[in-house]
Amino acid sequence: MSSLYTDSERALARTAIEMHSGDSLRVLVGGLGLGYTVHETLQSNRVARVEVVELLPQVIDWLARGLIPLSTDLQNEPRLVVTQGDAYGRLAGPPDDLLDVILIDVDHSPDERLGEQSQAFYTKPGLLAARRHLSSGGVLGVWSYAESSQFSDALHDVFEQVDVESVTFHNCLIDQECTDWLFFARG
Repeated sequence: MSSLYTDSERALARTAIEMHSGDSLRVLVGGLGLGYTVHETLQSNRVARVEVVELLPQVIDWLARGLIPLSTDLQNEPRLVVTQGDAYGRLAGPPDDLLDVILIDVDHSPDERLGEQSQAFYTKPGLLAARRHLSSGGVLGVWSYAESSQFSDALHDVFEQVDVESVTFHNCLIDQECTDWLFFARG
């Protein structure tokens, strides 16, 4: 997690919402982190409700204690609900209510995960399970610091439309260009 470069996290939310043609959108964000993805999601007046599912209670506590950069904005947002839980486990299970947009900003990449609980999500069966949570025309967006052709192939097996976008920025800490990857799927 870093607050130095947030363009790709913001682009993940903005692009996924732009891809959906509806209003009163119900959005699930897997991973709170420092709040940039969810904050950008809440910038759209087409979003009616955002639920963040965060695995670590410590990260939720950072928000409650005002320790993340966007704490005040997020704490004052009535459309936001933060739930402690496993976003991957939730998407593997049966859907409660259908969602319009699902944003996953948890792992480093589909191939470099923070834990084994997310491994199945990046496969065809895992994506089929996640797709059941989407309403008609719903959009899945996944953030990654690396490209993954295997994940892209799995998305193509499950969804009608798949777009992969890169976000390149100059990282002044290491004085080089870096690229994050955004995977979007619909249908």
